[in-house]
Amino acid sequence: MTSIGILGAGRVGTTLARTLTEAGHRVTLGRREHGAETGTPPVAGSAVRYADHATTARTADVVINATPGDSTLDRLTALRAELADKILIDVSNATHDAADGLPGDLCHPGGSLAERLQDALPDTRVVKTLNTMLFMVMTAPGTLATPPTAYLSGNDEQAKQTVTGLLGDLGWQPGWIEDLGDITTARATEAMILVVPHIIRRNGFTPFAVSLAR
Repeated sequence: MTSIGILGAGRVGTTLARTLTEAGHRVTLGRREHGAETGTPPVAGSAVRYADHATTARTADVVINATPGDSTLDRLTALRAELADKILIDVSNATHDAADGLPGDLCHPGGSLAERLQDALPDTRVVKTLNTMLFMVMTAPGTLATPPTAYLSGNDEQAKQTVTGLLGDLGWQPGWIEDLGDITTARATEAMILVVPHIIRRNGFTPFAVSLAR
């Protein structure tokens, strides 16, 4: 069992919390402000907790960033002390919204949000993954007709091994996980978001992933 903090209690964070709790992990969902729980818990009767972002980051061994990518850098830089010595899994994409609210241009062209996070959080081990698919595929990769790909980018090999284990708990088979190398390789996977709005406009929010075919 791993203590996991998820920053962001929207669709992505809640979906990840549900599956990771079912896999036996201790999960805290972090919201911007701590308050009484509202809405339906991710797992009925589960021990999922809610807390503010600082408490969530401080009390977890592994932290998942599921906050909006265009504001992630400022949010997480403010948590530098709480994120020290932690593994940070970044599943977000930093884009400017297009006129219809779908992802538009990249916020960090020529680089990546993951690189910016690693630079801003030198005592944190950043791993980029799961940002090349719609959120429902993150926890149900086996539901697609074609095996999807979860790409990994990060400087720390042990951190990537830990993340690989958590991906397994989310239903990802070893052959579906592609380690691209260090954190600079996140530039490639973050750029994949540029194809996503065009697919959504044509097909709606039908589950899909931008994957590697062999």
